[in-house]
Amino acid sequence: KIFITFSPISYNLVALCCAFSPSQISLQYKSGSSFYHTCGGTLIRRGWVMTAAHCVDRSRTWRVVLGDHNINSHEGREQYMSVSRVYIHPNWNSNNVAGGWDIALLRLSSEASLNNYVQLASLPPSGQVLPHNNRCYITGWGRTATGGNLSAQLKQAYLPVVDHKTCSSYGWWGSTVKNSMVCAGGGSDSGCQGDSGGPLNCSVNGKWVVHGVTSFVSSSGCNAYRKPTVFTRASAYISWMNGVSIKH
Repeated sequence: KIFITFSPISYNLVALCCAFSPSQISLQYKSGSSFYHTCGGTLIRRGWVMTAAHCVDRSRTWRVVLGDHNINSHEGREQYMSVSRVYIHPNWNSNNVAGGWDIALLRLSSEASLNNYVQLASLPPSGQVLPHNNRCYITGWGRTATGGNLSAQLKQAYLPVVDHKTCSSYGWWGSTVKNSMVCAGGGSDSGCQGDSGGPLNCSVNGKWVVHGVTSFVSSSGCNAYRKPTVFTRASAYISWMNGVSIKH
């Protein structure tokens, strides 16, 4: 059984937070006259955000907030951008999240101004797969426990990579997990509702690289035993993302 995280994180706010959080965005939808956080995302170009397809496969008025830390207050460093167009991967099927393809690009109405609080993420080379236990962190404003409330503060949790052989084995995720996905965690920390679409930042050769887009967790709960958080593997979609951004 799969539980989609429609809304992200987390548990242990640690000092490394700000090393990679400037590329984290809050994706918000309009209801009435207000906007509400629903998912995370990653600024990959000044006018483009990478997020999960399941976050944006409904017709809504969206905006992206960059440079945010507390989503319940205006701190003066935020940049608010409307979304001019949503590009969902053509193979995405909202009735089958385990099928993969849970990735989308958002074209912003204007380009972000880069500064100490807003930076572009680094993406991996096409096809790169990280080894078991590679050091990674998930970030977001998701629920801090199964059934809990969204976090006002941007938080993060340490989620080491679980290699595909382990994650797809019996007693773990089995055949639910595809090669185009990354598993990370499986212990006391995980992604949760509200973290969806946000980044999995991994340490590769001394640099932080976004290797995953938060996709789903177990229906048993956000930190179920041997059910690591599952991410869309960014390196499987580099050519698709390049194609979309070049054409548009």
